[in-house]
This record gives sequence, C-alpha cells and structure tokens, in this order.
Amino acid sequence: MGMNLMNIMKQVQNAQKRAETAQKELAALEITGESAGGHVKVMLDGQGKFQSIKISPEAINPENPSSVDSETIEMLEDLISSAMNQASEKASKEMAERMKKITGGISIPGLSF
Repeated sequence: MGMNLMNIMKQVQNAQKRAETAQKELAALEITGESAGGHVKVMLDGQGKFQSIKISPEAINPENPSSVDSETIEMLEDLISSAMNQASEKASKEMAERMKKITGGISIPGLSF
C-alpha cells in the first residue's frame, strides 16, 4: 500500500515538472497573427500573452503609404500595446481569482496563471 502511494507521488511530481517545463516553453514561443495582407502583425507568446504589434504605413493609408510618418505608426503601436497589456493583466488577475475559488487557495504547481 505504502509503495503504491510513493509511486503516485512520484508520478504527480513528474507531471508537475513536465507542466512547468511546458509553461516555460510556451512562454518562450512567439506566435504571430496577421491581417491586411501582413500589414498588421500581432505577436503573442504560447500562453496567449500579448507581446507586440507592428503596423505598416500601408495599413493606415493604403492610397499613400509614404504620407504616414514613422512617429505616427510608433504612437499607434504604443497605444494599442498598452491597451493590450492592460487587458492581458486584467485577464490574468481574473483567471487567478477564479482558480483560487476553485482550488480553495491551494496553489497547484505547474498551473501558474
């Protein structure tokens, strides 16, 4: 009986290690979504967290891209980035609070939100 429990504990620890490794690998991934024929690109990590956005002049003014200066683009990218980051933080907090309710405040290693 005791042996069996030790086995289960070992399997749980292995699963936790694998989950932590998977989380780290996902956090290191760069996943890109595109629209407007590649003129707008958004990068997320593998956990779905917003990383960055790139907007080309063509996305803003397809008729006359050269009229769009780089400062305008950077300002837009910054505004969108900070809105995305704020939304992402709110989502993470919300997820953490709901998980706390489910787990009764017990933190489950490998399930970091």
